[in-house]
Amino acid sequence: MSNLPYTHEQLHTLRAALTRGERRVSFGDRLVEYRSVDELLAAIREIEAALAGTEGHSRRVRRLRTTTSKGF
Repeated sequence: MSNLPYTHEQLHTLRAALTRGERRVSFGDRLVEYRSVDELLAAIREIEAALAGTEGHSRRVRRLRTTTSKGF
């Protein structure tokens, strides 16, 4: 077994819960209930960062900002 604080299975479980709109997630014999979607997203980001750091690369976040106007 790995000595990582997080696993890919935990990340998958959290993403699946987010997709289904659930805030309760069970990891083995533990049940965790997040207070909000924002808290669940924060947990997902934390696990992603931890897993990316242990795999020797960081995930680059790309943001695309668009603006529009009517041309006046």
